[in-house]
Amino acid sequence: MNVPSFEFLAFAAVAALVFNLFRQAGWRQAVLLATNLIFFASLVHGVVACLPFLLFLTVGYGLMRLAQRTAAGDGRLLFGTSVVVLILLFAWLKQYGFFPAQVFLDFPYATIGLSYVFFRVLHLVIDARGGALPAITPLAYINYTLNFTALISGPIQRYPDYQEQAKRMARPHLVGAGRALERIAVGFFKVFLLSHVFHDLQLQALGALPGAVGTGALVTQGLIIAASYPLFLYCNFSGYTDVVIGVGYFFGLRLPENFNNPFIAENFINFWGRWHMSLSNWLKTYVYNTLLMRLMERFPSRAVEPFLGVVAFFVTFFLVGIWHGQTSEFVMFGLLQGGGVAVNKLYQIQMALRLGKKPYKALCANPVYLIASRGLTFTWFAFTLFWFWSTWGQIEAYYASLGWLGSLLVWGCLWVGAAVVIEGVRRAWALLLRLKAGDAPLALSRYTRTVGFTVIATLTTVFILLANSPAPDIVYKTF
Repeated sequence: MNVPSFEFLAFAAVAALVFNLFRQAGWRQAVLLATNLIFFASLVHGVVACLPFLLFLTVGYGLMRLAQRTAAGDGRLLFGTSVVVLILLFAWLKQYGFFPAQVFLDFPYATIGLSYVFFRVLHLVIDARGGALPAITPLAYINYTLNFTALISGPIQRYPDYQEQAKRMARPHLVGAGRALERIAVGFFKVFLLSHVFHDLQLQALGALPGAVGTGALVTQGLIIAASYPLFLYCNFSGYTDVVIGVGYFFGLRLPENFNNPFIAENFINFWGRWHMSLSNWLKTYVYNTLLMRLMERFPSRAVEPFLGVVAFFVTFFLVGIWHGQTSEFVMFGLLQGGGVAVNKLYQIQMALRLGKKPYKALCANPVYLIASRGLTFTWFAFTLFWFWSTWGQIEAYYASLGWLGSLLVWGCLWVGAAVVIEGVRRAWALLLRLKAGDAPLALSRYTRTVGFTVIATLTTVFILLANSPAPDIVYKTF
């Protein structure tokens, strides 16, 4: 069952209807369990194919309970071993290259959603060790880890937040339902129309690049290839997130946001505070903060302390790349992500030292500096994504077609173009918000939203009916 799809919406609608027929929490949890298991079963082919996934869940539950029992004691070695076992089990099931090929299972099995389940289970084990979790029943554990609204590609929700919502399981009301449906419509519009358009633009440019004649034609095709993928990925993944957040509302679930206007980020560190936020927040809590504290204990010097943040940033976001895939391209992607945030942090430290904190803060607030910084952030992200969507051979062919001059022109034009477009969109939106309907902006009024919802839903439906090819699959589904 694809998410999003009309089949998924029909399934969720029927499940939500049955779910909201009951008032008792026990019955609602039972309906949610049935919904989660049916959805999970739709992703696997046969009982055998789901056994490794269920093994991972079983081991995770056992390690969580073990961590809870030993939370009051000194069992640091046992806890560390548990974390290592869980990580190795995940890496084995995902078939990471540092294992010999002979140890992998020789039959096809389900791993879809395993990466996101891994984060949830690891969080449970870590927080159980800290004594921060209540007793979790097998039913609550299964409903949390296999939550159908977030199984495929997140968002990654922490258990305390889920538990609080599961206790209340608030029924939908008219206004909230309307906003949830609006969110679903926007998500479908992003995935089925916008991401489809950007995906086709990139494919056409990739096909045209080898035969392009002249610097202008080469730079144009190279620019389209570089610029269209970040936009495609954003529409594809944020559209999926819109859909599942909207669907979750009808089950009393408030899934965490994953995006907050990432392309207006003024630097690469801030970008990762706005992009895939549930992942970056998880990594900040369990990797960055933990590593930084250990480094500060090991090197207790105020002069060195800022630079320890550079190291922690690099390690954290290098792991982002490794988590995405097992190939050398993803290792490079991790190096570029980690290098980007680390260099960004190092730059901030050096500029504050050279200029002083107040002059540097004033520089960062300068409009021209901000515009240039936003363009550079988008450009760096687009550059790193080449190791996300392509192979070494494709990257080599891309730069061979452009040549050194064409490559410089592509990235220079992308920097300037991104800066101008992002600032233009920001100013246009600010101008639109000045138009008032009473005391509220006209663009955010109920009437404008209703018209927008209708137009978006109509355009998406027409596009789906007329398109000759299916919409691109959700990229993060594969991780």
